[in-house]
Amino acid sequence: MGSKPKQIKKLYYSIGEVSKLTKLKSYVLRYWETEFRQLSPPKNRAGNRTYRQKDIDTILLIKDLLYNRKFTIKGARTQLHSGDPLEEVSAAQTDSETQEKSSEILVKVKQELESILDYLHKH
Repeated sequence: MGSKPKQIKKLYYSIGEVSKLTKLKSYVLRYWETEFRQLSPPKNRAGNRTYRQKDIDTILLIKDLLYNRKFTIKGARTQLHSGDPLEEVSAAQTDSETQEKSSEILVKVKQELESILDYLHKH
């Protein structure tokens, strides 16, 4: 008796239902429609959005890109457009490559600053 009630799978969800499922405000969902062409739920005769499961999956992917992986909207749009599955491994490789490049840059900056200090101490 302690089991949770099953969530009924539906063909179409309202914006309010999607808002609850994704823990995003309705206005955020409407804004994302203007920013991501992959997200364009059809409207019924009354003009209400009817989200399908693939729309919800896209919303969750966008949410992950923006909120967890800290992409900008433009970056998330590019990532979605490329069609990559966004595996954790590739994200980790990208992070490691970025850190490596950052470290190289910091070493160069440190060397430049040390040379400037040496110059200032001599003159």
